[in-house]
Amino acid sequence: MEIDIPEVKAELEAAFARYETALVTNDVEALDGLFHSAPTTIRYGGGENLYGYAEIQAFRAGRSPAGLARALERTVVTTYGRDFGTASTLFRRDNAPGKIGRQMQTWIRTPAGWRVVAAHVSVIADPATAS
Repeated sequence: MEIDIPEVKAELEAAFARYETALVTNDVEALDGLFHSAPTTIRYGGGENLYGYAEIQAFRAGRSPAGLARALERTVVTTYGRDFGTASTLFRRDNAPGKIGRQMQTWIRTPAGWRVVAAHVSVIADPATAS
């Protein structure tokens, strides 16, 4: 298996960038479009465990658009072959001092393009600021 085929990695990096833009601008339609529409798609969030595309879509529709801006750090996008990849990043929000967020996504290539099939988001105390 080839890891990080340059053109495949570039495609997934572009999909991840579209996701990030949609997230911080609360573009719910774009976010919904970037998740695989299937009952097997899962998203674990800061305060929710969502099983299936319908639960993820309902969460997005009801989420407040306030406070979504964030700065990414140490983003790593890795592709495995031509149809599978992961994106992992740390993030910080001005409204959460002393905390660091962690996000991991599993992506697959579908006939419609790259889609998230599993995601995990959590926030912890920032080890860099802990005493």
